[in-house]
Amino acid sequence: MTQLIVLPHVENCPEGAVIEAEEGKSICENLLANGIELDHACEMSCACTTCHVIVREGFTSLDAAEEIEEDLLDKAWGLEPNSRLGCQALVGSTPLVVEIPKYSINMAKEGHRK
Repeated sequence: MTQLIVLPHVENCPEGAVIEAEEGKSICENLLANGIELDHACEMSCACTTCHVIVREGFTSLDAAEEIEEDLLDKAWGLEPNSRLGCQALVGSTPLVVEIPKYSINMAKEGHRK
């Protein structure tokens, strides 16, 4: 198990959290398994940006993002150089500190269906 520190987020994790994350599973899977809600409108299929997280520590330990993830991240609100899609970033043996952005673009949740 690897330590995953979640910085406080007003709605999803007001107090912040320290969890023991399962290696080989995504940041999103680990957060959800520990009761921390993270939008994932495409059911973690790398088709949206709702699970966007900012990796404040441990970013360089993650495998590089694939091109499809990079293309989607360009559309994420509050993009930073150390942004990742939580559904694509797999936890390894290095502890991580993640921040859930204040906003997420979730068209299905906001009623903007095709």
